[in-house]
Amino acid sequence: MIGRIAGRIVYHGEDHVLIDVQGVGYVVYCSDRVRVGLPGAGEAAALYTDLLVREDLLQLFGFPTLVEKEWFRLLLSVQGVGAKAALAILGTLGPDGVSRALALGDWAAIKAAKGIGPKTAQRVVNELKDKAPAIMAMGVSDPLGDDPQAASAEVIETSPAPDAPRKAPPRRSSAQAEALSALGNLGYGPSEAAGAVAEAAGAEPEADTAALIRAALKLLAPKG
Repeated sequence: MIGRIAGRIVYHGEDHVLIDVQGVGYVVYCSDRVRVGLPGAGEAAALYTDLLVREDLLQLFGFPTLVEKEWFRLLLSVQGVGAKAALAILGTLGPDGVSRALALGDWAAIKAAKGIGPKTAQRVVNELKDKAPAIMAMGVSDPLGDDPQAASAEVIETSPAPDAPRKAPPRRSSAQAEALSALGNLGYGPSEAAGAVAEAAGAEPEADTAALIRAALKLLAPKG
């Protein structure tokens, strides 16, 4: 599996870029939004990638962030949504826009993507609304979380004094802060987001970030 490509761009195609990696050229398909944001020919670029394997075809798809890559993979899990449709949805809405559409049940926003009909848009919302919080949580997690040096630094503790009480890891407060950040990215006000997260955390004290987001969204959903 090719998970990341880093090299120099050879040229921009209509729906892809060719990236030279130490003499080997990789054709990487991207949404228009991602491709326009990449540098020009001869410049260095890096993309997270997902390799789709079919009987007679290998295609590499590129994304600027791991979160966007995971949204692509999740969209592909919906019946009737292929790679082209998934790219169209991400290209039109971006990862934050997809999060917002699923959180609000706004299938009309999904339908705005080229080639997406109303039935497919409704299916995307219905099938992914409960799965979306896990990826939304990825988008607000500590950016140093994948840094091996940062990770090793986190587990180094200074020995406490013999009589000093040991502090429990601040897991819950961290999860609540990340859930608040995710809801803020969706456009919820600080007050209503904080209230929903607090209520969700009170009902399920050991909930992780994704579970808090999911519970808070249910509390914030329009009643009736």
